[in-house]
Amino acid sequence: MTETRGKPSARRADLVRIAAELFAERGYRATTVRHIGDAAGVLSGSLYHHFDSKETILDELLSSYLDELLTTYREIAGAEPVTALRGLVTEAFRSLGEHRAAITVLQNERTYLRSLPRFGYLTKADDEVRRIWTTVLRDGIEAGAFRADLDPAITYRFLRDSVWVAVRWFRQDGRLSPEELAEQYLKMILDGITA
Repeated sequence: MTETRGKPSARRADLVRIAAELFAERGYRATTVRHIGDAAGVLSGSLYHHFDSKETILDELLSSYLDELLTTYREIAGAEPVTALRGLVTEAFRSLGEHRAAITVLQNERTYLRSLPRFGYLTKADDEVRRIWTTVLRDGIEAGAFRADLDPAITYRFLRDSVWVAVRWFRQDGRLSPEELAEQYLKMILDGITA
């Protein structure tokens, strides 16, 4: 193993990044170890020096993304409800640029991955994300910051779906930064679209 003190080597991280782009572009199941080796400029057998399987590469990609996202969400959730909601939406958009491949793989392969024991943590992560967002929404309703007639579960699904689908069209080098795009969404969510 080429890791030192739990931190991946630069080469290992580069291989994960290359594989991530292929998984996002071709799909996890359609991407072979040979595809990854070719894209990395190494023999496919050389990948086994760094990883014991293609599944290990994907696990490293997804678990590191979800660990980072959940750590940030937990920190944000402690703020007052409107500030917390703004933070959650902004962080979600920020992650689109930084973790586009991981998010794309999750969207496209979630059902299949949940059938694999190794990825049981995906359901737990989804549950925690939903709990964080719906708690912020409930707290905001109780505090009078959000409308009393909102259903937190439906509102969460609306927000989640409208934010995460942007991974299909958002580009880091586009007209708006992640923060500017989040601000546009937040204006629509918090202020509505009527004049």
